[in-house]
Amino acid sequence: MNADLSRRHPAGREENSLPLPFAERELPAGRHQFHKERLMAQIHEDLRAADATASPVRGTRRKPFLNRAFLVPAAAFALAGALAAGFLTYVDRGAADGNGSTIATGPAMTTSIGAADDGRGTPQILDRISLAAASVGGGAKVRADQFIYIGSRTANTYVKSSGNKNTLVSEELHLRHQWNSPDGLDGWLIEPGRTGPKGITLARKNEKGETPTPYLNAPSYNYLAGLPTDPDVLLKKIYEETRGMGHGPDQEAFTTIGDLLRSSYPPAELTVALYKAAAKIPGVVVVDDAVDAAGRHGLAVARLDEQSGQREEWIFDRQTLTYLGERTVQVRGEAGEGGLIKPGTVVFTTAVMTRTVVDRMKEIPASVG
Repeated sequence: MNADLSRRHPAGREENSLPLPFAERELPAGRHQFHKERLMAQIHEDLRAADATASPVRGTRRKPFLNRAFLVPAAAFALAGALAAGFLTYVDRGAADGNGSTIATGPAMTTSIGAADDGRGTPQILDRISLAAASVGGGAKVRADQFIYIGSRTANTYVKSSGNKNTLVSEELHLRHQWNSPDGLDGWLIEPGRTGPKGITLARKNEKGETPTPYLNAPSYNYLAGLPTDPDVLLKKIYEETRGMGHGPDQEAFTTIGDLLRSSYPPAELTVALYKAAAKIPGVVVVDDAVDAAGRHGLAVARLDEQSGQREEWIFDRQTLTYLGERTVQVRGEAGEGGLIKPGTVVFTTAVMTRTVVDRMKEIPASVG
């Protein structure tokens, strides 16, 4: 996959800010100020030009990839998909929004703060989650001419400036569609409020026509398939490659694993290893209740960023232990410009609705809703 553009923005005010790539994001949990990867830097500039008036919340971790007119009722997508042999190809539906449009916003999202345990039961929970992931398997094999599709429902909270007034607002929940080739060299993103109705390319070429090498925070499917599946070896690699990033090595390791679970298509063996590696990170706890962007309740595996006071929560179905999504919640102190982010504020939320393999870029599975 290309760098993850879908992640939250750091808490506080950022001029002309937009969601940064997988590798660059520095979002609610103290995210990746990483690698100004040349390709994603160009995309970032395109996105900044598209939304120069909104100011995302700073102080959290990164995030992933998203524009507005493209968002139509989910039922329409499902029906059109059913009529097109299970898939539909995205077309411009002629909405008024274009490059430079912004997604509708409203009051900042809030939630009740789930109770966290003392962490002693976390290894057992993650072991159960890894067993559940192993039983499901790795999904369809990906051919070189196919694309990995991830459809998610998501929203960010950010500081909106109007004159001398700053207000904390949240985007409306919206669908985000991302396609990536297995080698990571080609891809497409459509997200309301971020890309324009037709979307933007995620093709990985810099201004010199060079192809960047995939790495941990900007991986391709092929790159992920080559990662070690021994949890200890994998965790060591994560710590080494993220040294000096984020808000401390443990928080950054947890965030990196979360990014891979949310915004990539890791093989089954790697998914199991990621969960087992997460169980070895100090400070990881289990939260009794959390809600994803689709309104689904579940338990959460989480870690508190001590610097920002924001807790990153991976949400799982309580019965099946299937991964549902992720959110970042302010649980301690205040953050953002003027302390606008209060405890209970949902800084970022996402729900993975569909993760599958398609034959053509811009194909949207009928199951997306």
